[in-house]
Amino acid sequence: MMLIRGIGRAAVATVACAMLLTTASADEYRVAPGDTIEFSTAATPDLKTRATIRLDGAVALPLVGDVKVTGLTLPQLRTKLQDGLASKVYRRRSEDGREIPVMVAADEVIVTIAEYRPIYVNGDVSKPGEQPFRPGMTVRQAIALAGGYDIMHFRMENPFLEEADIRADYDALWTEFAKQQAVERRLQAELENANTLDRKALRDTPIPEDLAARIVHIEDQQLAARNSVFHKDRSYLEEALKKEDARITVLGDQQQREKEGVDADISEFDRIKGLFEKQTLPITRVVDARRTILFSSTRYLQTIVEKGRAERGRDELRVKLDKLADDRRKAILLDLQEANVKLATTRSRLQAVSDKLIYTGLVRSQLVRGKGSDPEIIIHRKQGDSVVAKQEHELLPGDVVDVALQKRMVVGDEPSSSATVDQRGPSSGSARPPPTSPPASGTQ
Repeated sequence: MMLIRGIGRAAVATVACAMLLTTASADEYRVAPGDTIEFSTAATPDLKTRATIRLDGAVALPLVGDVKVTGLTLPQLRTKLQDGLASKVYRRRSEDGREIPVMVAADEVIVTIAEYRPIYVNGDVSKPGEQPFRPGMTVRQAIALAGGYDIMHFRMENPFLEEADIRADYDALWTEFAKQQAVERRLQAELENANTLDRKALRDTPIPEDLAARIVHIEDQQLAARNSVFHKDRSYLEEALKKEDARITVLGDQQQREKEGVDADISEFDRIKGLFEKQTLPITRVVDARRTILFSSTRYLQTIVEKGRAERGRDELRVKLDKLADDRRKAILLDLQEANVKLATTRSRLQAVSDKLIYTGLVRSQLVRGKGSDPEIIIHRKQGDSVVAKQEHELLPGDVVDVALQKRMVVGDEPSSSATVDQRGPSSGSARPPPTSPPASGTQ
């Protein structure tokens, strides 16, 4: 009789659960791997079991065995287990040791979700990672469990004071960057033998106009001074070369005259020597003629030596003149290389300080909690859907929550208030807001 009554109750419960199954709404929660379900029956409390749904979507339960449950709603799961138990007889031992067959009725089957699969919170939170899910859980509650927003990542004691110091470094680096750009432009102008540097070099630097003008003016003066020194050195060498050429010309003419004089003295000596051999002239005339030849020959040799020295001096001046431009170009290239390295270093430092300034402004805005300070929240779900959510959005098991604090650059992004960063640029005299990153060098 007990067995028959159990079968009757099971049939009725099966029909009732089938009706529930047909009316189940599409948005009911569906179990998935990672969920832990609890199975029990009122008549057989010792069958109470908790089991976690495996990766293959199945769960092992007493009397039923392995059952594929992934994607089922809770009513559908209950119905499936009731169907699996309809043909099963459980033998319960009585107090006197006898085994009593028991048919589990459908309305006695209790199936609940003991533990939902966890959610995951990632991004700008203090303790990112896995968190247990609770029905009705919101994004705000998940962020609270994750330790709140991670706005103190750099452990700032006071973001308002930190921002003032970083702002000072930021302004100084922009000034240094503008100076290095002007130096680079000046060296490029020297390399191209130009008389003025490119004044467009400071177009993208957010420093005050008067400061930019002074930097350009100083570099213009230095360019003019260096060009003047080079031109004076070149003019001096060119003038000295002209003088040496003129001197060599004079010495060449003198050498020709001296040679003609030596030839004339030799002819005169031969004539006097012939007359002396005929005993028509005294020996003193021969001695005088020989002395004259020696004197003119000495002067001729001195002129040759002097002309040789002048030619060597001219060649040295030509080498110096050629080397002057080469040495200047070599020195400019070395200075230009150093300027490019300094410019790149300043650019990197400026980017780093800019990032710090962005983060400091972010920390300050979160502390102030002014308008627009809500974080950006994206919920990723297994089905491939991504939802842009608010903090009051309810979560589902298995959700992955990405939290990103709104990164507000220190210029133009926030409404003006006593707590916002100065939007006028690195200095109160600047007419342009600074870009988010330094421009690339224009030197090829």
